[in-house]
Amino acid sequence: MVAAQNGSFKMRKVRITLDGETGKRRKSNMYAIIETGGKQYRVQNGDVIYIEKLDAQVDEEVTFDKVIAVCNRTLKVGKPYVKDAFVKGTVLKNGKGKKITVFTYKPKKGSARKMGHRQPYTKVQINEIG
Repeated sequence: MVAAQNGSFKMRKVRITLDGETGKRRKSNMYAIIETGGKQYRVQNGDVIYIEKLDAQVDEEVTFDKVIAVCNRTLKVGKPYVKDAFVKGTVLKNGKGKKITVFTYKPKKGSARKMGHRQPYTKVQINEIG
């Protein structure tokens, strides 16, 4: 908390995450917002994210060029993307999500169909924001 001049207190938000290697808390002000697979993700160094499947093998390095915003004490927002900004990560795993059941039917017609679906994903660890 930070004391204001009039004596009241104001809460300050700071994102604290766990370091992947040591498990200790780390405080980081640098983050980026990237776009991949039609979705946007807020990432920091060391984050592990699950994204739509990429054409990349395990332990391969991937670069995300569609960086919407970068914050390193000051926020830089692109129109639509930030020039010369990139985020690099390492592919940890390619897999499939949990199975969901899709049940379709037509009432009063005796027609029913039960299917399953598993969405493929890629697990990526963020290494560098530049």
